[in-house]
Amino acid sequence: MEEHYEKMNILGKGSFGVVYKVMRKSDQKILACKELHYGIMTEKEKNQLVNEVNILRELTHSNIVQYYERIIDKKQAKIYIITEYCSGGDLSQLLKKCKKDKDYIAEDVIWKIFTQLSLAINECHNRTPKILHRDVKPANIFLDENNNIKLGDFGLSRILGENSQFCKTHVGTPYYMSPEQITEAYYDESSDIWSCGCLLYELAALKPPFEATNHLSLAIKIKSGQFDRIPLRFSEDLHQLITSMLDADPSKRPSVMEILKLPLISLRIKEKKLKERHAQIKLKEEELRQKEQQLKMWEQSLVKQLN
Repeated sequence: MEEHYEKMNILGKGSFGVVYKVMRKSDQKILACKELHYGIMTEKEKNQLVNEVNILRELTHSNIVQYYERIIDKKQAKIYIITEYCSGGDLSQLLKKCKKDKDYIAEDVIWKIFTQLSLAINECHNRTPKILHRDVKPANIFLDENNNIKLGDFGLSRILGENSQFCKTHVGTPYYMSPEQITEAYYDESSDIWSCGCLLYELAALKPPFEATNHLSLAIKIKSGQFDRIPLRFSEDLHQLITSMLDADPSKRPSVMEILKLPLISLRIKEKKLKERHAQIKLKEEELRQKEQQLKMWEQSLVKQLN
């Protein structure tokens, strides 16, 4: 690991390891490195780790944290997972700051964040085999230097094969757990939609839709599906979308494809595509300009040699 990457500062710590900011020695590129001590893991936890690496390797999307490589140190029983570095932190940090400053996030920014999250979820739900994230929450959604969101931490994800339509393993953050997860029932991708609805609510209200002092009270609130309206400063469109996603009946929640077709979302996707196309054109123009400059210099050098 030290041969190819230089450790910088610590970004976070967990029960199995540390996340570092690192510099790749070959080109000075700044990346993130998740250092995990697999020697102290159970077989189930090791399988989850392998699962996360496999999922990250499969997923390539502009709104999903990009995977680069894994390095295994058998002597120390450690694995290093190298991924894209998101300099903007995560949404939990943004929400913490907004709560502290009592400053609401602008609705247009909320729609932008949610559109990009929906595109990331769509990449997971509409592929073969299907992937459920199962732990969508502010701490697992990162921001890059341009404030674009990146869905990460697929450690709890489950791949759904052709013959396994539903899951029955109950993991995730209690505040964002769906009623079917709370009651230990079978669940599918609509459970991720519920979690996204909880996130959307918290972006607007600066608090989760369901709060309680203990797990039992929280479970009762989640199962009821009853929550306060988001502050009146936010539109009815936003409130209605949250309400549809937080339906206690999973069959009544919209799919991610239906969400992407909503006018306020589809318009932002078109804008995003136009911006990306414009950026690509600008990049090609810059490459052409540099080539022209090199050609000019080469011509001048040739003229000097001939004279």
